[in-house]
Formats: sequence, structure tokens, C-alpha cells
Amino acid sequence: MRHVLRSKIHNAYVTEANLAYIGSITIDEALMEAAGLWEGERVLVVSNTSGHRLETYVIRGERDSGVIAMNGAAAHLINESEQIIIMGFELSDKPIIPNVVLVDRHNKLDRYLSETPHTILTQES
Repeated sequence: MRHVLRSKIHNAYVTEANLAYIGSITIDEALMEAAGLWEGERVLVVSNTSGHRLETYVIRGERDSGVIAMNGAAAHLINESEQIIIMGFELSDKPIIPNVVLVDRHNKLDRYLSETPHTILTQES
């Protein structure tokens, strides 16, 4: 078994950094669905701006709002307006094709970067 990339939101922009919030990253629900991320899922967040890397968990944000908010202690490392990559991983015994989505400057889905995005799973699946 190996940990492999399953979901990636590429080049999103942080719209808010909120130290007072209890930890996590808030992601627009439409982007969560496009990438195949679940609420509560552990993700790796990498800043293209500062180079900081951190792990946290996903909180569902308002659909089509474009929100990408760093909350709690994570807001010390990654600030508003930084460009980031958000990655979810899966433990698998075989290679998988990840859902890789590219977003525009307003965090709206631009296109899939994967050749063939795999089926997007929901928590009910």
C-alpha cells in the first residue's frame, strides 16, 4: 500500500486568513466536489508564495463563493492573497489517476488538468 495523490486544487488564492477560527482550511463547496475532497479530510497545503507547507483538514465553504480561508494556527504560515496548492491523498495498492483542477484568480474551476478525472466520490458513496 502506498499514499498516492488523489485530489489537487492547483494555484488557488487564499481569500482570508483568520487566526481566531478553530483550525482548518475552508474551501468553496463547488471546488471540493470538483477535486473530490470531503469535509473533514486531511489535506496538505503548499504555498507557492512563501514555500510554507502544512497539514490540516477541510471545512466546507459556501458554494460558488470562491472562498479559500486559512484558519487558526495555519493563518500564521499562509496569509491572505497567497497562491496555494491543496492536495488530498489516498492509501492504495495500485496507481490511480488523481482529480487535478486548475482554478482562476477568483478560485473558480477553470479546467481539469488530469487526462481522465476519476469518478468523484461523495461521503454517501
